[in-house]
Amino acid sequence: MDDTTNDPSQPSHSATAGEQDFRDLMAGVCAPVTVVTAAENGLPYGTTVSAFASLSLRPPMVSVALDRASGLLARVLATGRFGVNVLGAGQDELALRFARRGADRFADPEVRWEYDHGLPRLSDAPGWLVCELTSVVEGGDHLLLLGTGVRLRTATGAAPLVYGHRVFGTHSAFADAAEPTAAALAR
Repeated sequence: MDDTTNDPSQPSHSATAGEQDFRDLMAGVCAPVTVVTAAENGLPYGTTVSAFASLSLRPPMVSVALDRASGLLARVLATGRFGVNVLGAGQDELALRFARRGADRFADPEVRWEYDHGLPRLSDAPGWLVCELTSVVEGGDHLLLLGTGVRLRTATGAAPLVYGHRVFGTHSAFADAAEPTAAALAR
């Protein structure tokens, strides 16, 4: 009997991954939560992004994936710049608001925004990065934006907001410790 189904050296004969199977797999990958912003003609734009990663140290570069249908994508491509607000523990509601379509995402009077190098920056975000768009890479229904960091601000020790298994949380080391939230550090 020639059974190669458990042999990792043999190619898999399983069916092509379905969209829902892929979503379920990726739900198990813990990801940072950010609000990526741009401004055009004096108006702020932003959306929640968890497809954000460090790319290079020299020069400092990051990657951000945006859906091709995203209104923010058009603004980033037009202006050649974007900001990344790295969210902290306790900023779940903000992440949800910026994930919804159609809402006036910047309208909440409880949330303080300011402009930093012409881009909307969340005052209470523990991390902030201003990027110049360096390159755009095709990626299925998304575009991968490669940006060079030209300005940054960070609150060292802030508990990060992460997304995994379709829920918001923070890294277990921060959850177990009595670490301050992003809002507490900003006071």
